[in-house]
Amino acid sequence: MSPNALPTTAAIVDFGDGGWVRHVPGWYAEHEAMIPVLLETLPLRQERITVFGRQYDTPRLVSWHGDPECSYRYSGRRFTPAPWTAALDELRERVDEAAGYRFNSVLVNVYRDGRDAMGAHRDDEPELGPTRDDVGIASLSLGARRRFLLEHEPSRRRLVWNLGAGDLLVMGGTTQRTSKHWVPRTNRAVGLRVNLTFRVVLPGHR
Repeated sequence: MSPNALPTTAAIVDFGDGGWVRHVPGWYAEHEAMIPVLLETLPLRQERITVFGRQYDTPRLVSWHGDPECSYRYSGRRFTPAPWTAALDELRERVDEAAGYRFNSVLVNVYRDGRDAMGAHRDDEPELGPTRDDVGIASLSLGARRRFLLEHEPSRRRLVWNLGAGDLLVMGGTTQRTSKHWVPRTNRAVGLRVNLTFRVVLPGHR
């Protein structure tokens, strides 16, 4: 996908090695109205995952949705997607148009307060695409702002965004191969944040 397909308001970061990130601030104006719809209609829960051989409850609520063939393996488990809801399908169509990808799945994360977080990781599983050299991830953040950090490991360049209030962040190309990203805990009083990461899952992986 050409990163230039994104709106002209996007702030562009090009790592020069095939990886790139685009940030469109305030892209989804209806973010406050969408939050209660998602909270009321999605089967949100804490998942039990395995990290370095130990089991943990995810420090956030999650819900995985997608086309029927979009099972996805991470943190030692394989997750079968729940069906698309009307709200998620509406969001997918708008994100597809803005990002230039055709997404077939979405992971919803709810950060209830500053104690909920996401550890440093790459979304580099072999079933993600559309190709191994262009893994597209579109992250839509609703509600309260939280720090989102991305570190480009070859250059040790670290970028920080305060994502929320309808911001759209799209990572593409080789970014998932060369960079890691995370949402750290905070002791500050912060409100609820809902984050949706749209992905392309390739069929046939087990």
